[in-house]
Formats: sequence, structure tokens, C-alpha cells
Amino acid sequence: MNKKLIVNFTPTGMIPTKEMTPHVPISVSEIVEDVHKAHEIGITMVHLHARDKITGNPTYHKEIYAQIIEGIRKFAPELVICVSLSGRDFGELEQRADPLFLEGALKPDMGSLTLSSLNFNATASINSPKMVQDLASIMKEKGIVPELEVFDIGMLNYAKYLVRKELLQPPFYFNLLLGNIACAQANLLHTGVMVNDLPDEALWSLAGIGNDQLKMNSLSIAIGGGVRVGIEDNIWFDSERTTLATNANLILRIHTIAEANDRKIMKPAEFRTKMKIAQGPGKFGRESVT
Repeated sequence: MNKKLIVNFTPTGMIPTKEMTPHVPISVSEIVEDVHKAHEIGITMVHLHARDKITGNPTYHKEIYAQIIEGIRKFAPELVICVSLSGRDFGELEQRADPLFLEGALKPDMGSLTLSSLNFNATASINSPKMVQDLASIMKEKGIVPELEVFDIGMLNYAKYLVRKELLQPPFYFNLLLGNIACAQANLLHTGVMVNDLPDEALWSLAGIGNDQLKMNSLSIAIGGGVRVGIEDNIWFDSERTTLATNANLILRIHTIAEANDRKIMKPAEFRTKMKIAQGPGKFGRESVT
């Protein structure tokens, strides 16, 4: 159990649009501003998705990520930054790995790594064994730490397989995402099995899809895990879906629940130390392993 609470902020995602909610940040300036607000409230790390400037659709282009990272590091050089390497919209390694080739002050600390293919309600996220291993290999070479995304128990077993292949090195950080229609459900049994099966030297957070976000965040705070929270996972503030969430009020609610559970927010510098990530500014990620 970690006494300090990891708050992994997910402001944008790939699904929410301005038509769904005016509060989702789409442009570079909107994303940077929402991260700025969240940082002032108190977060540990941010999980970034980039959007095309014209269409607002998800994009993998490192140039857009570079603008977001540059904007964030002007006010929070210590904040741990993770870039999305999602396979939901992009199928080629060159596309998905593009943000990993940012360097210097623009280098991300972490990159998301979903450990298997899965189905969402209407779309699939394709993550072939070769794709997962290739992304892990690039991150290992560049000293970028995988943010391990797990939607079901088999993905944890695959993580241990990658450890045996020396593509992943401890310490690890896992996001356990529950409530997706085709994966582990947001209940105590599924949660307990997944947490129990984590490898040694693992930090972890719980995420809930849609209405399950608050439930899983609350559970994780109570049992010693971290939280993944933001409009990416749920655009609504209440389970009746009468009030659209803002990223700021989602973060503020986490602080309220954390205070009630006597848990303080883990600062980025502490997370960096635990994960053996360079402290910044000027140097980010881990030492590369070739």
C-alpha cells in the first residue's frame, strides 16, 4: 500500500468531442490550460492524447505532442508526462511510436502500452504481440517508461512474459482499467484478482470506464492504490448524467475523497524517485538501455 495517492490525470482521450461536452480540451492551448489547472490543484502525472488542429480527431504526430509538452513544462517541469501510443485509430508502428522520438526537453517520461488487443463498445484496439514488443523495445532503448495499461487478467500475465524477455524492467506502473464491456468488470472480485496478480515492485492505479470512474477511484483510494481520472474516461460528473464534468471538478472531488481517507497526493518528484525516472528539468525518463 502506498500512503501517498498517485493521481494520473487524463484530460482528453480519443473519444470525447466538443459536441459531446464543451469541457473536453482539444486544442494544444486548451489541453495545456487544463493541465495547468489540475497541476495547481494537485496531480502526480498526466496521460496525454493529441488532437489534429483542424479536425479535432486523434493524431499521433509528435509535432503536436511537442507543443503540448513544451507548454506544460513551462509551468511544471517536474510533472510526469506520459504520451498515448494507442492502437485504437492507428495501426502502423511508425505512427504509434512517433511521440517516442521526441528528445531533450520535449522527451516524454512515459508512453502508454496496452498489453493485448481488446474490443470497446463499437471499436477495437489492436495490439498484436509484435506491436507490443516493438513498442516496449523502443521505449527501453530510449529510456521512456511504459505506462502499462491492463483491461483484463491475461494482460498481467503478458506483462510478466515481457519481464522474462527483459523488455520490461522494474519498477513498474500499471493502470488497471475496469468496466469496459469486453474486459474485467468494475467489481470487487475482478479488482481483487487483478491487484493480487501484479508483479513485485509495481505501483498501480484503478480506472473505471464511464459511470464506473467514481466507484473505482473511490475503491482505490480506500485500499491503497492510485487513481486515473479525467474526462477521457467519463464526461459526466454524476451517475444520473445530469451534469457534465470539468477536469478541474473531477480532480477536486478526488482530493475530497483522499482527504477523507487520510491520504495525501503523491508529488511528481516522489513518483519519479519511486519509478527511477530522472527528476527534470532538462533530463526526463530513465537512462536508456541498449
